[in-house]
Amino acid sequence: MAVPILRAAISDSHVFFNSLSNTAGLLSIPKKRRLMLSASASATLEVNPLRREVLKGSEVSFCFGTHLIPHPNKVDRGGEDAFFVSSYNGGVVAVADGVSGWVEQDVDPSLFPKELMAYASDLVGDEEVNHDPQILLKKAHNATTSKGSATVIVAMLQKNGVLKIANVGDSGLKVIRKDAMVSSVKLLEGDTIVMGSDGLFDNVFDHEIVSTVTQYNDVAEADTKALADLASNHSKDSNFDSPYSLEARTKPRKGSDVPLWKKVIGMKLTGGKPDDITVIVGQVVSS
Repeated sequence: MAVPILRAAISDSHVFFNSLSNTAGLLSIPKKRRLMLSASASATLEVNPLRREVLKGSEVSFCFGTHLIPHPNKVDRGGEDAFFVSSYNGGVVAVADGVSGWVEQDVDPSLFPKELMAYASDLVGDEEVNHDPQILLKKAHNATTSKGSATVIVAMLQKNGVLKIANVGDSGLKVIRKDAMVSSVKLLEGDTIVMGSDGLFDNVFDHEIVSTVTQYNDVAEADTKALADLASNHSKDSNFDSPYSLEARTKPRKGSDVPLWKKVIGMKLTGGKPDDITVIVGQVVSS
């Protein structure tokens, strides 16, 4: 799994689970595939040799901020995204995005991701998990009884700076560093990660994420709310040429929810994509 590294100018405790909206934020949303852990992608961000001695003998952890804005039509149940953050070891973050198509079978799509994240948050310290995000996902999935499915991403930071990731589907994670753009990295003090559901990355470009994050010092509040608000505003702007609309024009599957008549007459596809929007920002700090 490739994790973008973006250039910017910039002890165990309580594990908690949150899937309720902070604030309330028309295209049909393409169905996502069922969570299949056997097909999950995983990655370990390795050491960058040029910066190895900077971390020698030191430990790092995440300082978190979170924000969730539900789809305007799903505010009553808090949307279909769920997430948790944990300070276990260096920190654990996860986002699950429920598959909306289950509503056609009279199943609440929000129940599966909420239960999945609740079990995952309880299992982060499990001996069998052993700080492996793939094992964590498998055990949480096996314990989940709600009908449904979800895309999901989990990232686990070790105190030595190694970040392990398991990802199924179209949620994502980006690493922002002050003075480097590299293909593999061991996280350093001062680095920032941005994790989110597709409601974020379908509506906000990488350069907007970097410029927004570098405007604030308080990741716990300012970064997450600003990014979520930006995604929400873009999602409702029919004139905004969003990452989603750009991809829809070049990759028909992504834009499969676009009316056929628009494609036939060659109408330019623009606009944001209304969706649940979950944002987690973690800043790497010395512990």
